[in-house]
Amino acid sequence: MGRGKIEIRRIEDSSNRQVTFSKRRNGLLKKAKELAILCDAEIGLIVFSSTGRLYDYANTNMKSVIDRFGKTKVEQKQGLDMHSEIKIWQKEAGSLRQQLHSLDEAHRKLLGERLSQLSVKDLKDLEVQLERSLHNVRKEKGQAQRSEIQELHHKVNLVQQENMELKKKVNVMSQENVEMYNKVYAWGSNEGVNRGMHTSYSLMNENISLHLQQQQQQDVAVAQPISPKFGMLQLL
Repeated sequence: MGRGKIEIRRIEDSSNRQVTFSKRRNGLLKKAKELAILCDAEIGLIVFSSTGRLYDYANTNMKSVIDRFGKTKVEQKQGLDMHSEIKIWQKEAGSLRQQLHSLDEAHRKLLGERLSQLSVKDLKDLEVQLERSLHNVRKEKGQAQRSEIQELHHKVNLVQQENMELKKKVNVMSQENVEMYNKVYAWGSNEGVNRGMHTSYSLMNENISLHLQQQQQQDVAVAQPISPKFGMLQLL
């Protein structure tokens, strides 16, 4: 006769709980060793009793087993996150494809294509939508034209102001040119007079020099002594 099924729940009696812990701990360690040998598995087993005592087993190295466990858990989590992210993007792509199809159908209807499958009500709704769209387009067009006209007026005012400034500068330059011309003309007239006076003064100096040279020549001729021979002829 086999043993009856034991209900799995916390054992209230501390003595029975301690005995059961020792038996099942030893059995667990035995099964871990058998599993490692039979299946060439890497096993790390850690058990803490209710009193805080540690029991562990590792068929290789406990630290390497723990490191491998942590790395594997991270990779599994990343794999799950990647899988979840792929599902989210697939769902988003499906929604975008549906929206694109709806927009394409609406666009074709606005162009007057594929209207044979529409009812009279749908055609009337499409007509109202087109009239509303045309009204909005004309409204925006008028606003854009008014903005352009205002911008052109502003540019015209700026050009006119620049022209006025240029005219003022031209007038100032013309006045400066007139004053400069008058100064140059006056300086030229005075230079002509001075040049005439200089010429007259030079001619007068030349005449005076010529006269002095002639007078000197005459004085030299008078001052020369009379030759004795010439004097004797005169006495004879």
